[in-house]
Amino acid sequence: MKQYDVIILGAGAAGLMCAATAAQRGRRVLVLERANKIGKKILMSGGGRCNYTNYSVEPENYISSNPHFCKSALSRYTQWDFIGLVEKHAINTEERKHGQLFCVDSAKDILAMLVAECEEVGVEIQSHCEIRAVQELKNSEPDNLNHYLVAVDGFDGVAKLQNIRCSSLVVATGALSIPSLGGSGFGYEIATQFGLSLTERRAGLVPLMFSSSVKAICERLSGLALEVEVSCNGQSFTENMLFTHRGISGPVILQISNYWYPGDTIEIDLLPTLNAVEWLLEAKQQQGKTRLNSLLNNQISKKFVAELQKLWWPDVATDPLAQFSDQHLISIGEKLNRWCLKPSGSEGYRTAEVTLGGVDTDGISSKTMEAKSQKGLYFIGEVLDVSGHLGGFNFQWAWSSGYTAGSFA
Repeated sequence: MKQYDVIILGAGAAGLMCAATAAQRGRRVLVLERANKIGKKILMSGGGRCNYTNYSVEPENYISSNPHFCKSALSRYTQWDFIGLVEKHAINTEERKHGQLFCVDSAKDILAMLVAECEEVGVEIQSHCEIRAVQELKNSEPDNLNHYLVAVDGFDGVAKLQNIRCSSLVVATGALSIPSLGGSGFGYEIATQFGLSLTERRAGLVPLMFSSSVKAICERLSGLALEVEVSCNGQSFTENMLFTHRGISGPVILQISNYWYPGDTIEIDLLPTLNAVEWLLEAKQQQGKTRLNSLLNNQISKKFVAELQKLWWPDVATDPLAQFSDQHLISIGEKLNRWCLKPSGSEGYRTAEVTLGGVDTDGISSKTMEAKSQKGLYFIGEVLDVSGHLGGFNFQWAWSSGYTAGSFA
């Protein structure tokens, strides 16, 4: 029977970081990946450029039932530590807005860097491996450590079940988002097997859809983007919104989707830099002969203004501003700053960038990522109930949680 010090389930961002860190401590490390390629999510992220971290990483950028849980790992391995690693490998990078850091050339550079770090310290990585079962072997050795038996199909390219043993088992299997890239609930099954609790899970960083007449508007405007402020449940973000055939997407919608629940209304400020009521009333006084659509065309796409006109002032579309009553302009202005929409749902895990919720952090040590009730069992990355905002924060959680577990496993 093959034996390793550490077996890591999942060769994504967190798993590879954990593997390199553990092996640097002299541990014999094996990484098992069920997909045909490692690091698939890394390769597709950021439009193939990988938004690998952010210059400004704070606990407030994360969502969890325990908002304090992420603090220890984020301080143990910071964005500056990962930036230093990227610089060591001479990867060509660039900063985009909001402190987001991307590869200039390709996300392949980040994956190649992680693989190089693993190879340098002798990490063994195998893909095409299906984990059939995980079993605990209690106090099976004189060292009084718990050991784990992993039953795997496809190890060393052999299509038969083999048992591999380890003293530390790290679950870095990801979560339910984007199943086409290997997302699954397998990590939750392991957590449940060993008595750990799960929090409610749902799709996050995901486009929102409509089934009402709003869907038809979105279809007609598909491909159009504009900067707006979107609010829901006490949270607000200002960024680009993109109309799609199904509804609305773009960075601002992905961000607010983390705080939206079915049945909730979202509020969209179409003119976030203007008090629309004051602006319209002033325009009525100073530009009374101008049509409302002509005025708005200077601020919003002409195509979108035509849709708003059908909604809010169809009967007076050709009238100059001077003929609008103040009350009508006030009503339109209020809607421009607070367009209330009720999505019918999100696009779900198929396109979600993260899974909100997961393994309950109450059962995990924030200092080591080890299960409190299960010696030698660790959980890292997206499988945990820790999700970041858009902008490199989820990758930073992968690096930080992976490094932390790798320092102890």
